[in-house]
Amino acid sequence: MLALLDTTAAAAPSIGSPLLWAGFLAFVLAMLALDLGVFHRSAHEVSLKEAATWSLVWVSLALVFCAGVWHFHGEQKGLEFATGYLIEKALSVDNIFVFVVVFGYFGIPRLYQHRVLFWGILGALAMRAAFIVAGSALLQRFHWLIYVFGALLVLTGIKLLAQRGQEVAPDRNPVLKLVRRFVPVTQQTVCSSFTLVENGRRVATPLLLALLVVELSDLVFAIDSIPAIFAVTTDPFVVFTSNIFAILGLRSMYFLLAGVIERFRYLKIGLALVLVFVGLKMSLMDFYKVPIGASLAVIALLLGGSIWLSLLATRHRADQPR
Repeated sequence: MLALLDTTAAAAPSIGSPLLWAGFLAFVLAMLALDLGVFHRSAHEVSLKEAATWSLVWVSLALVFCAGVWHFHGEQKGLEFATGYLIEKALSVDNIFVFVVVFGYFGIPRLYQHRVLFWGILGALAMRAAFIVAGSALLQRFHWLIYVFGALLVLTGIKLLAQRGQEVAPDRNPVLKLVRRFVPVTQQTVCSSFTLVENGRRVATPLLLALLVVELSDLVFAIDSIPAIFAVTTDPFVVFTSNIFAILGLRSMYFLLAGVIERFRYLKIGLALVLVFVGLKMSLMDFYKVPIGASLAVIALLLGGSIWLSLLATRHRADQPR
């Protein structure tokens, strides 16, 4: 992976030296090893306090990294990282809606949800890296693709606005139907393994099916999120690091927000408007470049406004006794 990223960085102007790439990848691997090997070595239900603590840790690390980019590489790069991180973090919240539905559909106990999310996000990191390498290389060679990406984002935003009331339906997933057709599946959910032996044959557990749907969902989200961040910056290192920081904090954010995610009624509208904004920004960047500070302000206003309106509209739910 490092060789591919180095090749991409060499093709596109980047602040990422080979040492920075190696250091960041080592940091990511160390944090993942610490997460799985130390803090979540045994399966347990992630408490609200634990989720809040880890969410704070990941956001703090992203802010420290942003401060480092700002200090060593200037205000422009610092704002690019901050804007990219905000976009990716906001779009990743949409994943949480999917996770809630998927775990409910497959009956995955909270005890094992972290395991599914860990491996799902590990796969997402690899997919995002591949998308970023490919996207950066394509934009360097075929500049006109910037208009294609911009149009894709605008259309996706409009589609999200039109479909915001529709629910995720895992049972209609064609890949899942194909897997169920050829792979025997047990209904055993009180199990931390993705496969087990049942009546002398190897079968898949609901955890494996849930993992498959999570991975496919992230593949779809990546098609939106990667072009969105290229509307902010074409620096592969900034694109990659802001994306990875947003994804790494997704597990803890899920356990923090899963119980109240329904209160974010208008968040999808805010996300859709952000996609339309960055799509238009990307399509017009050869004619007019929106200052990065203004982009950050607009995106923060759209997301913050949609969250505030959501909480305002659903405040009666929070007031109701449990």
